Amino acid sequence: MIEIKVENAAAVTAMERLAAAVQNRAPLMRSLAGIMADAVEENFAQEGRPKWLGIQPNPRRDGGKILQDSGRLAASIVSSSDNDGAVVGTNVKYAAIHQFGGQTRAHIIRPRNKKALAFGGKVVKSVNHPGSNIPARPFLQLTDGDCAEIERKVETYLRQAGG
Repeated sequence: MIEIKVENAAAVTAMERLAAAVQNRAPLMRSLAGIMADAVEENFAQEGRPKWLGIQPNPRRDGGKILQDSGRLAASIVSSSDNDGAVVGTNVKYAAIHQFGGQTRAHIIRPRNKKALAFGGKVVKSVNHPGSNIPARPFLQLTDGDCAEIERKVETYLRQAGG
């Protein structure tokens, strides 16, 4: 077996720093989680990248942004990271139907604070709703530019670690 020994002190130091940086990836992962969280925030700000399908006209929502009626979904986005990974997500129950799209189940609508509902001049005790077809509006999504930013961050981290 042939053995090669590096005796250049600067090269040895750089390799040791690189090895330590690769073992302690938590700072890099924290930075990547931040990039991903910023990307999701931008998805809400631009109403999708690419643009989400529009919503049906609704007098209660005129002028509002898609997926931001109450702001609860956007505000629920959290990021976390550790030495082995970076994650951005939400635990809001209805998030998946908006992310992936789908059909909601049929259900009965009853008044919450009144004795009856009023629709189009009719007053009724309840309404049988057939369910809704919700188009996918992926908010937990990275663009090619976001991925390129993550790649640059990793390259810079390794370059700085290697000295």
